[in-house]
Amino acid sequence: MRRTDREITDPEEIRKILAQAKILHLGLIDGDFPYIVPLHFGYEYADGKPVFYVHCAKEGHKLDLIRANPHICVETECPAELISGGDNPCGYGAYYQSFIGRGCAEIVCTAEEKIRGLSLLMQHQTGRNFVFDAQAVSTVSVIRITVSEWTAKARRP
Repeated sequence: MRRTDREITDPEEIRKILAQAKILHLGLIDGDFPYIVPLHFGYEYADGKPVFYVHCAKEGHKLDLIRANPHICVETECPAELISGGDNPCGYGAYYQSFIGRGCAEIVCTAEEKIRGLSLLMQHQTGRNFVFDAQAVSTVSVIRITVSEWTAKARRP
């Protein structure tokens, strides 16, 4: 990381960033070009690593790309606040917090894990607990993203 003065290594600070973020940008490999899609997400920690859950239709480009190459990159950020530079355009900037991780994506196969992933997603997005049944989750795909390496960064007032 070039700006080590902005690096965040404290696990609790990283957890706070993830708790505030609502959109995860999922980067996939699509031939010669990256494919990035913004998604709502839920997450938990397993063995000290962030594990994200997202959902999508039962078929589509995202799933095809994951099947072809499960290596991914994710990014989340908290809402940014503009720093005014006044009349100096080079003086502008932003206060922000972000998380970037690399890992692997897997399409969840069991109804039990789909229910868990969707429950985490809805809890994170709404703050509410919902009950899902196997019939309801059979209509969607759920993707588990296990992050193996990550960085977090912030510029704060």
